[in-house]
Amino acid sequence: MSPAPAAPEELSPDARAALELIVEAVATDPRAPSSVRDREAAWRVHIADSLAGLEVPELREARAIADVGAGAGFPGLPLAVVLSRARVDLIEATTRKCEFMRRAIAEAGVPDARVVCKRSEEWAASPPPEGGREAYQAVTARAVGRLATLAELAAPLLVDGGVLVVWKGRRDPAEEAELERVAGRLAMEPVEVRWVGPYAGSRNRHLHVLRKRGATPGELPRRAGMAKKRPLGT
Repeated sequence: MSPAPAAPEELSPDARAALELIVEAVATDPRAPSSVRDREAAWRVHIADSLAGLEVPELREARAIADVGAGAGFPGLPLAVVLSRARVDLIEATTRKCEFMRRAIAEAGVPDARVVCKRSEEWAASPPPEGGREAYQAVTARAVGRLATLAELAAPLLVDGGVLVVWKGRRDPAEEAELERVAGRLAMEPVEVRWVGPYAGSRNRHLHVLRKRGATPGELPRRAGMAKKRPLGT
């Protein structure tokens, strides 16, 4: 099992060059969906924070990854650069964010990253090639919702045994209890909460790892937006 790059200086020259182009796009494109414009800060806020996910072995070894609510492309786009053998689908419903990610992919030359400009519930409703139902060994999500909501969105996308990795800040006992109440109903099992240190924008970065156990529940995916509006664990 290969070690995960922990710092920019450990990256290959090609990977670092591609990531520099992504940072350049974030810093200079006025349409970039990010408030971070300083290049050095963007490395910490976006690149280093995204690559912290490589501490999860199952994510490092995955060959098909879905980034739910990809936004500006983090963590999915840096993962696609470093995990050269993986296909990464960046799932995002907002058109302007999709357009930015497509430009960044083209400028940085990341052949195994693809933008899916749909709601994740819509994408999960159909099997490949029309959709992504049970198509991924790993799903990632960074700053896009509560744990119970993300577990519900990830479950129909994952194969049995696949993992969801969620980037969170300070641990929230109420949010974790909400997840515990609904995990079995979603065929999702919380397996680890890993502290990965402070990054700009998150003083207490934790990665929550959940594993799918069994078949996708028949009620999933629910109608678009329901997982956020009415989480099953509340």
